[in-house]
Amino acid sequence: MDVRIEPTWKSALAAEWEKPYFAELSRFIHEEYRRGPVYPPAGRIFAAFDACPLPDTKVVILGQDPYHGPGQANGLCFSVAPEVEIPRSLVNIFKEVSADTGAPIPANGDLTRWARQGVLLLNATLTVRAHQAGSHQGHGWEQLTDAAIAALSADPSPKVFILWGAWAGRKSELIDGSRHLILKSAHPSPLSASRGFFGNHHFTRANQFLTDHNRTPIVW
Repeated sequence: MDVRIEPTWKSALAAEWEKPYFAELSRFIHEEYRRGPVYPPAGRIFAAFDACPLPDTKVVILGQDPYHGPGQANGLCFSVAPEVEIPRSLVNIFKEVSADTGAPIPANGDLTRWARQGVLLLNATLTVRAHQAGSHQGHGWEQLTDAAIAALSADPSPKVFILWGAWAGRKSELIDGSRHLILKSAHPSPLSASRGFFGNHHFTRANQFLTDHNRTPIVW
């Protein structure tokens, strides 16, 4: 299969394209889009990688699943298109950014500006059936995205891995904590944000780490 993805990521994940699980995943996803609807649009499945080449990645934020409502998912975790109502988890993320950094709360939920600064906004599962959260979990995406996390960890440039919620926290096993900064807290979901997400100071802590390692901080 000819995978259309940003060249540095295509090279870093080259071994994955040849594995049996990826062939099975490709067949499954093709059939799901044929039956449809599936989100994000097929051309944006690898949008997180395309927006943030591996050598440019400074911060990694992990999500679990794309949004499953019409028009929401744009291939970047937690992000939505400018015209889409900001989801509640992202509202809470913006509240923490504002409280932590003093930045104003944005008018829309498009996080492309973060990605262009070196923030990889990666969902573990890159597609989802409409209105069925988790419907594409367990079909191979997690193996691919785990390989991406491992590739980021192996890359020598110091990075910040932001892991919100117990599920994301388990991905720390893939990350070399002696080289990179791992930040964990509760998830920004309205169900859990008050139990440790608010006040985690992840955005200023990430920038301090980048500054300490001679990397340009993120304008959150």
